[in-house]
Amino acid sequence: MTTKQQSGFLLLLLLLCSSVGFSQHDPKALKAWQDQKYSMFIHYGIYSVLGGVWEGKEISKGLSEQIQAHAGIYSDTYAGVAKRFNPKDWNADSIVSLAKKAGMRSIVITSKHHDGFCMFKTATTDFNVVDATPFKRDILKELSEACQRAGLRFGLYFSLIDWHYPQASPISSSNSDYITPEHVQYNKKQITELLSNYGPISELWFDMGSQNAAESKELRDLVHKLQPDCMIGSRIGNDMGDFNVMGDNQEPDYAIGVPWQSPASFFDDTWGYRSWQDRGSEALKTKEKLTSLIRVVSRGGNFLLNIGPKGDGSVVGFEKDILLNIGKWLDKNGEAIYGTDADPFHIAFKWGSLTAKPNKLYLHVMTNPENGQIILPGLRGKIKSVGVLGEKNQKISFSQNDQGVKINVPSSINPDQEFKVITLTFVNGYSVPPSNVIPLSAGESNAGTTAGSKSMPVGGISPVVTASAEVHGLNTSHNLLAGGLNLNSQNAFKHYSSSGVDYNTRFQSTIKESWTLQPLQNGTYTPVIYYSAKEKGKTIDLELNGKVNLLTFTGGKTEAIKQNGNLSWGPIYLSDALETGIEGFPGAVKNIDPTKPWAGKRTALNWTKKTGWKNNEKYTLEADRSTAVYLLQEITASEDQPFLAGITSTDGVLITLNGVELAKHNNPFKENQLNELILLPLKKGKNQLLVKLYNGYQKKIDLGIDISQPQELYAKTLPAISFEKGKYYPFSWQLNKPLSPHSTLGLSNVTLLFREK
Repeated sequence: MTTKQQSGFLLLLLLLCSSVGFSQHDPKALKAWQDQKYSMFIHYGIYSVLGGVWEGKEISKGLSEQIQAHAGIYSDTYAGVAKRFNPKDWNADSIVSLAKKAGMRSIVITSKHHDGFCMFKTATTDFNVVDATPFKRDILKELSEACQRAGLRFGLYFSLIDWHYPQASPISSSNSDYITPEHVQYNKKQITELLSNYGPISELWFDMGSQNAAESKELRDLVHKLQPDCMIGSRIGNDMGDFNVMGDNQEPDYAIGVPWQSPASFFDDTWGYRSWQDRGSEALKTKEKLTSLIRVVSRGGNFLLNIGPKGDGSVVGFEKDILLNIGKWLDKNGEAIYGTDADPFHIAFKWGSLTAKPNKLYLHVMTNPENGQIILPGLRGKIKSVGVLGEKNQKISFSQNDQGVKINVPSSINPDQEFKVITLTFVNGYSVPPSNVIPLSAGESNAGTTAGSKSMPVGGISPVVTASAEVHGLNTSHNLLAGGLNLNSQNAFKHYSSSGVDYNTRFQSTIKESWTLQPLQNGTYTPVIYYSAKEKGKTIDLELNGKVNLLTFTGGKTEAIKQNGNLSWGPIYLSDALETGIEGFPGAVKNIDPTKPWAGKRTALNWTKKTGWKNNEKYTLEADRSTAVYLLQEITASEDQPFLAGITSTDGVLITLNGVELAKHNNPFKENQLNELILLPLKKGKNQLLVKLYNGYQKKIDLGIDISQPQELYAKTLPAISFEKGKYYPFSWQLNKPLSPHSTLGLSNVTLLFREK
């Protein structure tokens, strides 16, 4: 970097570091937001008048609320649609009444979508519902007041993109259009109005656009200054959100370590009203959306279900009926949704999902269980009763032993007709087997095993959850780590969030890694933590033996990585460019044949052998925004051994070895070039190093594989720990005071070794 670039980087770093540990100022406000569980989303604007039709043609390309872009409508022509916006059937109290009957606890409405039309009175532009339409009424004011009267929380969607603002970037196919400094200030003025004139705002649901980290921080600080209890969605950019917004209609099947929400539409191809939409079966759609609600809540999230009112302000009958159907189900079963905790088991059950409270488990039966029985392995606690929620006289037989609980599902429960909830009530709490149980035994080295094959039985049954990936190659080949149990990223249970500069650079970030040790006998062990130069200076919260301690990666003893046998580095191959984000690859990531096209989901990519390319050199390719290239190199090892390599990239990188992900991150400070140090657990024989290099902003991609790195790690000995046979000992690490709760760990080179004392 130039001196000027370094100065700018340091200034930005200081700005961001001042935001360390940001979250809700009041934990009660965070808890209140999380306990909502189910809310109404409303996409409503002048696009609703068009209903997905322009000049007599159905516009099937893109989402109907973005019809201005997809139908190629001139700005002045589109602005004229406002003169047709006169929703005679709009009634805020009626909308709020519907939300309450549906069992929803808050409403989030589009205050301004990408078209820039404001559904509120604003001094910043006359392109608003009061000044530009014959309606002359403030939609947001009416809805806000109706929510207050009815006791519902009120939230706002706000698009950072504004196609009507003169200083905004032109409409593009990207969801991450550049937000100019003038545009940032314009947005801040409107946000100030919204947070000053419309009562308490439960959440601000930002969407799209790309601004720098300092601008995202300014906007975040403005929101928290004006309304400290207002929760901010992650699409504000640069990891500044209070809660993580999942992808549209996404239902994650992994553990998320931060507050999160899943936005859902009735139809994948539109959020705003589409007059010609094929709506299908009401019964099937009710089942689909109720299933989504249960799954999202059971995984610890909030469910935000959207409606798209017609241009006249009325709610589509199909959508209204489905909301009322779900509301009837919640009238009976709401106890199993509101204020619940996530499923405490870390496994998937074919019969349905679970939610929990301190002395209760709720079993949402959504598929007929095999043999009419539900088995909850390893569940312990004195059961007071088992019954069906809302049916006082329906008692259910069960049995309980050291292996867990077995429930006999009565024939009256038929999920094909109705989702019913079985409740287990406990006298004084319950316990379930922890995640990622790994045995600890004397003299054990893990050699030649996988975590899955080494897990301890729990209470006389097979383990319900084990480490999910093959144990790191260091366990079997690195003599420094021989003779003890190794914990590292490859055998960790991962807790995720989503990190990104903007919408297109988002990726699934790992914010915490954890394990549970179960000793096979009493003993004392000495933990030794190994790390590379990449981690030097980082500080983590390390939980050992139930106590959380700060650990800074400094002061360790330098130890060389012993090289076992020979390494042969093959030719470097490069793929075609493909428009994409950071996540994922277009084809299979194991056993790639570079002499053949790389078969992908959409099209096959070709590999080009870079005859003149060598290791330890850096290369630069011309690149467009939002593109990626793929680098492949085969490494043949005569023996198992670890190897430290350097990877050069630009805006984002995803690194795998033999199909296993080793590292993934973006470029939060938009540096000119990134250089990664990665520990490769090479296996005997052929290995494939596959690297995805993503370019978000620059006009070039830098790349290269450096094999001249010093082959050394640092070892830091920690205080000895005494273990008792059969007990569970949780271990975890996460960054101490990260720039954001969503920041990825980046600890793939770190290993915690337990040596018997």
